[in-house]
Amino acid sequence: MYLVDTNIFLEILLKQEKSKECKKFLEKNIGKLNITDFSLHSIGVILFKQNKDELFLKFINDTLPKTDIVSLPKNQYYQVIDNKRKLGLDFDDSYQYSICKNYGFKLKTMDQDFQGIEDIDVLFL
Repeated sequence: MYLVDTNIFLEILLKQEKSKECKKFLEKNIGKLNITDFSLHSIGVILFKQNKDELFLKFINDTLPKTDIVSLPKNQYYQVIDNKRKLGLDFDDSYQYSICKNYGFKLKTMDQDFQGIEDIDVLFL
């Protein structure tokens, strides 16, 4: 099972350089994809700021039926702070990392801040 980082979805939505590779990964792994509630909200915030609410609607219609939304259990939020202190991750990366640890997911990302993380499987695109 994969946790798909925010940047993978944004790469596709904003038609950036690696959008085809990202789309190919998602299509190949339907049924094994997860997104955090935080990523979903972040994508909404970014697209709304760019006045792309129709694109957000298309995203939720296309993605959510094929992707599970996961949240960190309330008693696990302390991990986010611990991960920041131990690994130097910012909030969103620490949240994604905590989700992977909690659920045993592999992280699919383009975020180089995960270089050197060895106790979860980080798969870079």
